[in-house]
Formats: sequence, structure tokens, C-alpha cells
Amino acid sequence: MHRQVQLSALTVIVVLVLIIGSIMFIPASAKDKAVTVQSVVTSAAILLGGFFAVFKLQIFRDFEPHLSISQEVSHRFIGGDYVHIVVTATLNNRSRVKAELLKGFLRVQKILPAADEEVERLYAQVFIDGEYEDLQWPILDEIRRPGIQKKLVVEPGELHQETCEFIISSEVKSVLVYTYFHNSRYSIGSQAAEGWAATTVYDIVKPSPV
Repeated sequence: MHRQVQLSALTVIVVLVLIIGSIMFIPASAKDKAVTVQSVVTSAAILLGGFFAVFKLQIFRDFEPHLSISQEVSHRFIGGDYVHIVVTATLNNRSRVKAELLKGFLRVQKILPAADEEVERLYAQVFIDGEYEDLQWPILDEIRRPGIQKKLVVEPGELHQETCEFIISSEVKSVLVYTYFHNSRYSIGSQAAEGWAATTVYDIVKPSPV
């Protein structure tokens, strides 16, 4: 991308020189030539300014971390009244700089069963009152990562997996699994992402008896 921008700017300069040179050989008054040259220079300056803006923006993007998160969820029934859920979140650093993560969490929220009154309240909070942007399903459990005393570093091009275990009631039939990691380099007004998230709706199906 950088090389393309540099070549484009060089092309504009070469074309500018050729145009000005051609103008100087066209029979016309000195005043007309001066006005024409001024117009050409102004247009070229605008083009070069645009190329520079794109170039500068690309530089900033190259020096910001970009993560993608995917989740794998599995479960098994344990005892008579509980379900063991395992969540593995895979963090993929697709940028040219390392991602330093100081705050994050993996969360399990209950979707089913839910009474009509509860569903109507959740719907009103988002779609009528605008109190929240997302449905606030009840939180069953949440595990913080990477912890207070250490930070998680994902190098460019690397994958990192975070695995958490949860035990919930067997009465729960469907859950929303949510992973979020905050970008430690984010600041208000910057072009950096505030954080990265992944969401999975997972149905807890009891195996059929053999």
C-alpha cells in the first residue's frame, strides 16, 4: 500500500512537470500562461494532499492491533442437576503489531427458559426505551481474563486460546456465550478499536438414551 501511494504521488509530479512544460511552449500571453500554470499547480496540490492523507491513515492503521475472536463451546451433564460447559476462545492477531490485553472476560448468560414477562422487559429495554444496545440476558457466570497481576500478549500473526469451565443448572436449556477483550491501546479520539468480542448462542441438548 505504501509503495502504491508513493508511486501515485510520483506519477502526479511527473504529469505536472510535463503539463507545465507543454504550457510554456504554447503561444499565449505571459498572463494566460501564469493563470494556467497556477490552476495546474492547485489541482496537483489537491491530489497530492489526498494521497498523503491516505498514506498517513494507512500508517496509523498498520500500527494498531487488530484481533478476531472465535469460540468453541461444548457441554456434558454431570451429577443429577448440573451441566459442565467448556468455552475455548481463540484470539487471532491479524495485525503487524503485538496486542497487549489487560482486561477481558468470558461470560455465560441464560436465554432459556424465560418467562414472557422477562422477555418483554428485555425487549423494552432495547427496542422501546433505548436503555441498552443489546439484550441483557441474565448472567449465570463470568470469568475474568487474563487477571490482575499479568497481561496477555498476542504477537503479530499468532493465535492464543483461552479456555474456561462453567457449571450451571441443568434447568438451563439455551445460553449466550460472550467473550470480550479490551484494547489497552485504545484512547478517546483515537482510531484504535475499543476492544474485540465474540458471541455464540448455544443450545444445551440432553443426549438421547441408548
